[in-house]
Amino acid sequence: MNLKKSILIFVSLVFAFSTFSQNLMTERIRKVGGKKRSIYFNKGIFYSTSGKVETILKAVRHSYVAKRGYERLVFDFGTKKSPKIYGYLSGDMRKIYIDFFDSQLANDVNSFGESKDSKFIEGINFYPVGDESLSTEVILKNNVKIDVFYLNDPGRLVIDIKG
Repeated sequence: MNLKKSILIFVSLVFAFSTFSQNLMTERIRKVGGKKRSIYFNKGIFYSTSGKVETILKAVRHSYVAKRGYERLVFDFGTKKSPKIYGYLSGDMRKIYIDFFDSQLANDVNSFGESKDSKFIEGINFYPVGDESLSTEVILKNNVKIDVFYLNDPGRLVIDIKG
């Protein structure tokens, strides 16, 4: 009897935890290109396949122009090319997660500024993972759509955000 109860509890817990986890295998995957495409998406995975570039994130800047209809978020790097990235826009959690491979955070990185100056972004958090990568979390004020692309010379990752 105790064995049946234990098995039943175990199976229930497995199914309960699986309902709260994210299944990234069902997400659409987009390759980040080197030019603006104006193809906005509201959730999913994005990545770039640029070669190995060891770099430093020097600054994060943003601007919103109502005429354009989107806010531009730019990550500036200290090399001609931007690093390899892997990112995820979680629509229901209102966050953008980005891993910058072979990247470090500059000691004097220019701040994003106050969230009150941003139309869509609440804040940005950085999590250096040794010398291997830099994880970034962009916290959004509401559900948004994004277009992601990179620019070279100097290396930049650009995210256009609109509501």
